Amino acid sequence: MNVLCLRRLGQVAYADTLAAMQAFTDRRDATTADELWLLEHPPVFTLGLAGKPEHVLDAGAVPVLRCDRGGQVTYHGPGQVVLYTLLDLQRAGLGVKRLVDTLEQAVIDLLAECGVAAERRAGAPGVYVADAKIAALGLRVRRGCCYHGLSFNVAMDLAPFARINPCGYAGLAVTQLRDLQPAAADPVVVGERLAGQLAARLGRTLVASD
Repeated sequence: MNVLCLRRLGQVAYADTLAAMQAFTDRRDATTADELWLLEHPPVFTLGLAGKPEHVLDAGAVPVLRCDRGGQVTYHGPGQVVLYTLLDLQRAGLGVKRLVDTLEQAVIDLLAECGVAAERRAGAPGVYVADAKIAALGLRVRRGCCYHGLSFNVAMDLAPFARINPCGYAGLAVTQLRDLQPAAADPVVVGERLAGQLAARLGRTLVASD
């Protein structure tokens, strides 16, 4: 089971994608190949299992959806690369902490290739450039398998982040690749490179499965 199937889904509604991830995880068995889903969402705020409604300061016309990942509140929108990781952790002998570290490192390595220095922070999952967050993480584990994954700000409207306390932190600054290295900020290209980085770090062969 060294294969990692990449599905390129384009722009898809958050609620539909969540239901699809849950259904995939519920029906998979020991022979089901692991998958990466590469996509973006229309504008939406999502509250994780620990999410507090008061961290949504002013949703306006943007929908707010409760979901079953870990973490607090975040924003998804066009121009943000979302990579969902549907993996059998038990079969791979892969713990959640190691997976989180691997996801973060894939983003850090990709940014380094773009000439941007980034880092992780203890106790605050995600990837940061200076004092600003550029990638957020959230996972759900069920029956030894995980879903959800990471979101990476590439070339999007960052204004909605000011209407929440991102990841539960008041005043947390956010940034994106377009503001750091405009020439490298093509979401399609970045998404493909990120999937490749993650597959390599997991020691998997990436196979398109569209």
